[in-house]
Amino acid sequence: MNLLITGGAGFIGANLVLHWLHNHPNDVVINFDALTYAGNLENLQEIKTHPNYRFVLGDLRKPSDISKAFSEYNIEAVIHLAAESHVDRSIHGPADFIETNITGTFNLLETARKFWGAEFSAQRFLHVSTDEVYGSLGSEGKFSESTAYAPNSPYSASKAASDHLVRAWHHTYKMNVVTTNCSNNYGPFQFPEKLLPLLINNCLQNLPIPVYGDGKNVRDWLFVEDHCEALDRVFHKGDPGEVYNIGGANEWSNIDIVRFVCKALDRELGRIGDESCEKLINFVTDRPGHDRRYAIDAGKIEKALKWTPRYSFEQVLDKIIRWYLDHQDWVKNITSGAYQDSYERQFG
Repeated sequence: MNLLITGGAGFIGANLVLHWLHNHPNDVVINFDALTYAGNLENLQEIKTHPNYRFVLGDLRKPSDISKAFSEYNIEAVIHLAAESHVDRSIHGPADFIETNITGTFNLLETARKFWGAEFSAQRFLHVSTDEVYGSLGSEGKFSESTAYAPNSPYSASKAASDHLVRAWHHTYKMNVVTTNCSNNYGPFQFPEKLLPLLINNCLQNLPIPVYGDGKNVRDWLFVEDHCEALDRVFHKGDPGEVYNIGGANEWSNIDIVRFVCKALDRELGRIGDESCEKLINFVTDRPGHDRRYAIDAGKIEKALKWTPRYSFEQVLDKIIRWYLDHQDWVKNITSGAYQDSYERQFG
């Protein structure tokens, strides 16, 4: 099978490319990525010469780029991960999110529909989305696949729109689609503007650790390797037109996770007393429209596809910290001037 993975040089995408080539060695993986700020081919150094790996520099906003990839590599299936994905960036510059996440998804769907022709209903299209499309929860309850959409940021609104497009292409054209909505991912290769790598990086540099508001916003944390296994399961076993929520069953408030990681870093770095990483915690003005709590009900995928997460946050934290400590050259290379500009805009 010739599989197109969009956004394969990003955080989740790179982990999925590595997972796929390891678990499905007979498939050819075509990584389609525009290599914007979060896309980094260093993430895929270990497989760059793999005989079944191809890289295509392409932009979803340009239908000609997509058509060329489909024609050149005879694409038989798609896993669509490419997206502008940072809420803070969407607040400061929503246009990129509209163009990439909505128009880009439309371009990809239309190219697939036209290219596959009579085989349209047979070829699989997996659309990867987020739990943020559901809005914000109170202290009780969880998001299920039947939860009404209520996006509260330009990012989540753009992803909600892309989800609706995928749904419409299934119901109108009978496209063989499946959609997943996942919780907060963490793991290797995550861009340093996200909480966990930002926290680790700032501790190493003795920089303030910014925590929004009172720090009591709650997220469900999903290890990226668990997510890749779930995507694999949905791709191969999911029913056409269905949606599957993917969660880690790891609810943490932001401040609790920051303090937990700080303690782990103190042990790793031998810091005590006034040198503790916790001394760097800095509460900053909350971002506009900050959702209070997300929580995933993953009962559907657990029951229908027999998938459950294998790892808790506590089980893999030391492994993640060690990865970032051992890959400081990677961190330095990816935290370019563009990253610094964004950081200054967010936190001053």
